[in-house]
Amino acid sequence: MFGAEQGTGPQLNGAGLRIGIVQARFNESITNALAAACRAELLALGVDEKNIDHVQVPGALEVPVALQAMAEREQYDALVALGCIIRGETYHFELVANESGAGVTRLSLDHQLPIANAIITTENMEQAIARQTDKGRDAARVAVEMAQLLATLN
Repeated sequence: MFGAEQGTGPQLNGAGLRIGIVQARFNESITNALAAACRAELLALGVDEKNIDHVQVPGALEVPVALQAMAEREQYDALVALGCIIRGETYHFELVANESGAGVTRLSLDHQLPIANAIITTENMEQAIARQTDKGRDAARVAVEMAQLLATLN
């Protein structure tokens, strides 16, 4: 529920859902915190531990290919993309942020599968630390909400 006031959305119930998580290892202290918050929220929403698959990839640019492999298995109700891109002194930040984001969106549309994109982009490590828990939790909530919504639309 990115940007939404908590408590204004639908009742979220993850019971019976199967969720896949792809975590980039680059900036691992941040992505580990994102993953921990995401997993904890999924469990709090009723997703069974055995229904959560979690894989790691080297960095944000590798997230879409792992998401694609998971989507092609057709076993998931939703996927979650976790990563952290911190601005540096070169254009590389924009390239990684834009390409990883576009890849995640394209996969979601191509597979008609909700993918909560929590590849955070920040100016510095302090901003990343400030967002790591909330964005991990938000990603879990988005995944469950969108899985519920698509189940009613299909």
